[in-house]
Amino acid sequence: MSCNPYMPMPAKLENVVQETANIKTFLVRPEKPLVFKAGQFIALTVPGIGEAPFTPSSSPSISEKIEITIMRVGRVTEKLHALKPGADLAIRGPLGQPYPLEKYHGQEVLIVGGGVGLAPLRALLFALFEDMGKYKKIFVRYGAKTPADIVYRQAVEAGWGRKEMDVVITVDKRDAGWSGNEGVVTKILAPDKLKCNPKEGVAVVCGPPIMMKFATLELLHLGFAPENIYLSMEKNMSCGIGKCGHCRLGPFYACKDGPVFSFDRIKNLQKIWD
Repeated sequence: MSCNPYMPMPAKLENVVQETANIKTFLVRPEKPLVFKAGQFIALTVPGIGEAPFTPSSSPSISEKIEITIMRVGRVTEKLHALKPGADLAIRGPLGQPYPLEKYHGQEVLIVGGGVGLAPLRALLFALFEDMGKYKKIFVRYGAKTPADIVYRQAVEAGWGRKEMDVVITVDKRDAGWSGNEGVVTKILAPDKLKCNPKEGVAVVCGPPIMMKFATLELLHLGFAPENIYLSMEKNMSCGIGKCGHCRLGPFYACKDGPVFSFDRIKNLQKIWD
């Protein structure tokens, strides 16, 4: 990060990949290498339009370029989705706290994602792939609205090309070509779909707030300890350094103290799923 946390670093857009009808992955090359850890976020600037926070979806081991998977949902993202390779951008960061990978060593790791929430989890997966021998097993449970809304569909359906991974997908609503699971993501957390040991595991959840709420309740029901459930609480993170107060979460600031929180730290706070 720059000595001035408010000063963005120039960057160039190198490539754009259409993931779904309203989600694209942007390959961005910063002016200087950007070293981040899985779970941290950056503030991405579209000159003349504005800035918005996003969590990188690429491997933390690659610093010369960064991938950011973004859903078109507002003014800044609308402009981003219209950009072509060669466009000027700017980046602040990395910001926030990463996933505490050292606490996952020797554990089964369950990753639960919903929709574009798989983007930050993709960076986490790449970080886990760097040293798979440190983890007992990796499970991925992912839900999307329809088959057409599955992000990174080819990689997800192929289990990222790793036979040792246990990957199950579900969709809220099937189409004519879908023969897989149908229903919300909690259905594939049921014991008949998930053969893991909560007593020797950690769970990481990222997705829409309603999905995170019910996934967390299901994980607690399965026997995961609150301190072993990690949530990506991406609130309205504006300044990125805990000064503006927009992302206040009880006594915490999501941008500075998070966005990664273990459930035991925030479980007694009000309106955490808003």
